Amino acid sequence: MNAFGPYLGRQQRLSGPTAPVLDKYRLEPFAAVHLADDATVDEAVGRAAASFAAVSLTPPERYEVLSRAARLVRERHDDLVDTMVAETGFTLKDCASDVSRCVQTLVTSAEEAKRLEGEMVPLAGAPGQSHRLGFTLRVPLGVVCAITPFNSPLNTVAHKVAPAIAAGNTVVVKPSQYTPVSAAKLAEVLYDAGLPDGHLCVVFGSGEDVGSRLVADERIAFYAFTGSTQVGESIQRGAGLRRTQMELGSIASTIVMADADLELAATKVTAAAFRKAGQVCTSVQRLFVQDAVFDEVAGLLTARVRDLRVGDPRSPDTDVGPMISVREAERVEAWVRRAVDGGARLLTPLERRDAVVSPVVLSDVRPDMEIHCREVFGPVLALYPFGTLDEALAGVNDSPYGLSAGIFTSDIETAFRAARRIRTGVVQVNETSSSRVDLMPFGGTKASGHGKEGPRYAMREMSEERLVVLNLRADEEGPGS
Repeated sequence: MNAFGPYLGRQQRLSGPTAPVLDKYRLEPFAAVHLADDATVDEAVGRAAASFAAVSLTPPERYEVLSRAARLVRERHDDLVDTMVAETGFTLKDCASDVSRCVQTLVTSAEEAKRLEGEMVPLAGAPGQSHRLGFTLRVPLGVVCAITPFNSPLNTVAHKVAPAIAAGNTVVVKPSQYTPVSAAKLAEVLYDAGLPDGHLCVVFGSGEDVGSRLVADERIAFYAFTGSTQVGESIQRGAGLRRTQMELGSIASTIVMADADLELAATKVTAAAFRKAGQVCTSVQRLFVQDAVFDEVAGLLTARVRDLRVGDPRSPDTDVGPMISVREAERVEAWVRRAVDGGARLLTPLERRDAVVSPVVLSDVRPDMEIHCREVFGPVLALYPFGTLDEALAGVNDSPYGLSAGIFTSDIETAFRAARRIRTGVVQVNETSSSRVDLMPFGGTKASGHGKEGPRYAMREMSEERLVVLNLRADEEGPGS
């Protein structure tokens, strides 16, 4: 069984207490990590801060490192997929997609490293200022701290690390305790690609211990976090005036209008609700279906769910593997059973074996049920009938969250009305809430957080704008402040 230590630069430190990393389907250890104590966390931040002060990569050098890293990820595809299947329980198809998307995130970040620009400021437009020239620069912040979740242990880490490096920062990463090995292997890739020693440090441990220590360290200039709203609020309080990017909780909704392509909608919703066992922040949890086609859509969905293969994620035919832990699977099962006891109707059977929960489709869900008003983060889809578009939009917006939403319709006016009135960071037309291209700006509103992922947009979050003014007639004074 391989053991992975904290990266405090190029080398791992293989010392200190260890914690097992479970294979989420077999429920047995397949690796171990050395946990970071306070001194190790302090050293990691110190190494990142010292490396930022000592070594400044030029934009072309950042491009070269990230481009080489993308090539190495391609070369190590099979090993990375095997690692993710073990530590997440996600299927071969889902893990292969995560590796491919990681390559694109690295490639796009490399390209954007050469395009991080400021802008001209038209000072000559002010009276008497024709002798002044103004422009802005984008400059790095310093040490970026990335705290990442289990449900995309390679690509989400890349979405934080690669833009940070592309913008000229150094990085400290704390991955999820459930899935630390993928982050360690990405660090190995980046150092093999030529990243300077100390530019990336990785520490393992709990959010309560290691995460809290990182938030308290004033040497960190920026926090990039993906996780629950509760934890995000805690990080934001600890960060104070330091900047953050937060991708937080979600109860994602999608609308199906009567004029939509129903076969297309049913196929896409099935994939979006149940891939990664529903453990995606944008997984479709609420599906609003217009009255005239409700029964037809329900039938199409249940037929597709019956065809899904559930079980061993290492089988190429498996569509839905285990959840991240038995405890989480038990929670989802309990929420569904309480909903059914309260009057909700099961359209597909509820079955659980260890951490594997069969995909569940429900109707007649009331607003006070956990399945409706809390983020399920599991393979559960609730259907709601509606009459008018206004009713559907009200249902989508009736949530503390606002990350992403989708609508299926053949009417352009309906699409534009939805796009203007749905209060989420992303609105997808003829796609589900869960559709994403890695180069696009991605982020939420309300309790789903703030700031944007997507390399170009994250780089602007992870840099600051500096105004430079040239007085071309130094004998004259400008206006006072």
